Amino acid sequence: MSLELLIQNALLVFLFVLCVIAIELKDLLYSVIVLAGASTTLAVIFFMLQAPDIAITQAAVGAGVTTVLFVIAISRTRRQE
Repeated sequence: MSLELLIQNALLVFLFVLCVIAIELKDLLYSVIVLAGASTTLAVIFFMLQAPDIAITQAAVGAGVTTVLFVIAISRTRRQE
């Protein structure tokens, strides 16, 4: 097994763990932050698979724009404890 394959598999497991954590968190703001980390991890995976155009798009849209829109939407709602 090559080192690159091991790193890709580790990143995929890390991506899965981040997605499960984002689902299980009770606080929506923390969930959005973890989801941004998952999007960044996915962008790194795309880059390792030699798809830099998709990686840049994923980083910009997935981790950037989507996170900002989610944070704005959460800030405009009332929080209940």
